[in-house]
Amino acid sequence: MSGEEAPTLQQQPEQEKKPDEPPPAAAAEAPQESASSPAAEEKPLSWRALVLTGHGGYEKIKLQVKTQERPQLQAGEVLVRLKACGLNFAELLGKQGLYELLPTPPVILGMEGSGVIEAVGEGVTDRKVGDRVIAMSRSGMWQEVVVVSANLTFPMPEQMSFEEGAAIPINYITAYMMLFEMANVRPGKSVLIHMAAGGVGIAVTQLCQTVPDVTVFGTASATKHETIAQGGVTHPIDYRTKDYMEEIRKISPKGVDIVLDPLGGSDTQKGFSLLKPLGTLVVFGAANCVTGQKKNLLAMAKTWYNQLSLTALKLMQSNKAVCGFHLGYITDGELISRTMFKLLELYDQGKIKPRIDSCYHFEQVTDAMKRMHERQNIGKVILLPEAKEEEEAAKEEEAKEEEAAESKSNPEPVENVEKTEAAIDEKEEEATEEVKAED
Repeated sequence: MSGEEAPTLQQQPEQEKKPDEPPPAAAAEAPQESASSPAAEEKPLSWRALVLTGHGGYEKIKLQVKTQERPQLQAGEVLVRLKACGLNFAELLGKQGLYELLPTPPVILGMEGSGVIEAVGEGVTDRKVGDRVIAMSRSGMWQEVVVVSANLTFPMPEQMSFEEGAAIPINYITAYMMLFEMANVRPGKSVLIHMAAGGVGIAVTQLCQTVPDVTVFGTASATKHETIAQGGVTHPIDYRTKDYMEEIRKISPKGVDIVLDPLGGSDTQKGFSLLKPLGTLVVFGAANCVTGQKKNLLAMAKTWYNQLSLTALKLMQSNKAVCGFHLGYITDGELISRTMFKLLELYDQGKIKPRIDSCYHFEQVTDAMKRMHERQNIGKVILLPEAKEEEEAAKEEEAKEEEAAESKSNPEPVENVEKTEAAIDEKEEEATEEVKAED
């Protein structure tokens, strides 16, 4: 989904609605009224959107209001009012200009969401106004209302929350296709997943449990081991204090059958060396490139320099398979739909259930992205398009003022200031260097 530049919102965007040029006709275009729905109101439709105005830090993402007359929906399209949107690592890459599939800014971010259908276009027979659906697009989902192809919407199970609906598509389709379409996981096999506490990591862990006797090795910081172990990780490994290769070799001297690598660089080489004969390495990311708010050319160069390099002869001699996976480049809509319906079936059976780490309103998008960037999340981070309640915002502001007043009335002893600053510096350095795995 892409969108034209719109007026930047101030602190209370819902009160500042200015006209905007209509976005181009695409899956991400602005909301439109259906020809088959009841007569629309004459007044323009206004909606909130998170727009990436340029590549760089968090300040490049602006909360804006877009206003447009209600044109007709195209055949096969539906208008969805979103209730929840998913945050993915791809958005962190896109903010830095590292996600090649994202249109040139200004562009609305987001690839998944859930909500309620408000209008349907001609030819849409299996969706109706009022349906609760999950929706997908290559970009443009971080807005209150959106037009998408009906083929990219999926009915939500009655017991599924909107937050869960927004948490399923990208993470679980990625995990399912890697495990079952590429790596062919089978009973008795072993799997290594990095970022085991992240959205994909939890999806992989849950899907592995649908196959008998699968051993899961997962890297995460020690504070998250109890949670991921309860979720199904057989052997949690603290990548910060231990060499995960050595730890795996201690438990399984021959290595593992499947390695799912979202890191890139030297970790891809390590993953290949950990494979048993006839094992499979699936590379699906390059998180080692992301070390700060903005593009880090040194980290990119280091990741590229340490990337795994193989020849066909080397693969033959090692009896191992290397695959690459990128959901954005899968253009087979039928394959995506089939996978999504399989996942919804597993949800209905109680075999998978997204873990929601936290929810942030659009106004708090910076906090949400920081949480993921700093590897603090356990599960999915969700964005809520609906405006934050004034009362809730006032309470937060009051709490901040009280905290500031308390700090002013109880100044920290001089001897502790240096310790505090040192601790902050150490924490920032740790966050910068933390590219080995996502918690």
